[in-house]
Amino acid sequence: MIKFTGLLISTTFFFMSFNSTDLDEVRTNYNKLVSNKALCEKMIAELMETKNNSATHLAYLGGSQTIWANHVFSPISKLHTFKEGKKNIEHALEKEPYNIELRFIRLSVQKNAPSFLGYKSNINEDTEFIKENRHQIGSAILQKNIEPFLKD
Repeated sequence: MIKFTGLLISTTFFFMSFNSTDLDEVRTNYNKLVSNKALCEKMIAELMETKNNSATHLAYLGGSQTIWANHVFSPISKLHTFKEGKKNIEHALEKEPYNIELRFIRLSVQKNAPSFLGYKSNINEDTEFIKENRHQIGSAILQKNIEPFLKD
């Protein structure tokens, strides 16, 4: 029984570290997606393949999809991709409305979305929420990603 418990604990820590590492990679690459079409496409594929159903993964998928709209040529494809990404971000926020990282993802999309898409209504709310709660952020990568959005 003791060996089984040790194996269970070891397995749990392995998966926790894998998910953390995976999320750190996503966080690190997120700001690069606008200028790197291949990386954006790869990130979307990996996020869609993952069996992780967390709100954070869903929000990063949505953020990546909205960025992908910059890389496609057809206006219809751009709009469809953006709307799908927006839907994923909002669904993630329905699951975890007080998650700072999800608010950051939405803020980053809304600050960069063209006005005609009508997706700018939460900029002030998200900025204030992040400013008030950023002391709770444990990830140095996330802190680094958020800083430029709070300076504007």
